[in-house]
Amino acid sequence: MDVVEFGVELIVKNVEMTKIRFIATEFVPLPTFRIMANTYPKNEKLKSRNTIDTLFSKGKSVSKYPLRLVYIAQETGDGELFKMGVSVSKKHFKKAVDRNYFKRLLRESYRLNKTLLLQNLEQPYAFMLLYQSKDRLSFAEIQLKTVQLFEKFHTGIQK
Repeated sequence: MDVVEFGVELIVKNVEMTKIRFIATEFVPLPTFRIMANTYPKNEKLKSRNTIDTLFSKGKSVSKYPLRLVYIAQETGDGELFKMGVSVSKKHFKKAVDRNYFKRLLRESYRLNKTLLLQNLEQPYAFMLLYQSKDRLSFAEIQLKTVQLFEKFHTGIQK
């Protein structure tokens, strides 16, 4: 717990990003702000088999070669605004080492650009990001394609 003293006011910063101001003997809680970090935590990962099946049977998709984003709006959310999964075709990359490498690149590209995907979302969504080519693109190219794909997604849902 960090304690910083500013003249008469004493501000206590807690780990949960909550601030409480102590002025003499009274305290006034300040609003808590959740800062969108560039992370890919466990609660954002798409793991539900039922959701994945629904995603591929009833979901919509947008593509930007060689990436494809399949998405579906969810009726009930568990407090999260979205769930994201990544996949690389076994048809194009036979070795698990290669598939895992491209999945890491997709996750990292998503992690760095997820603020683009999440802006102006009013309802919860489930996403699956797919790599669908034999071409071995560099990380910079994948990141550029990811940004273009997320922008295309936003134009698609606004129609």
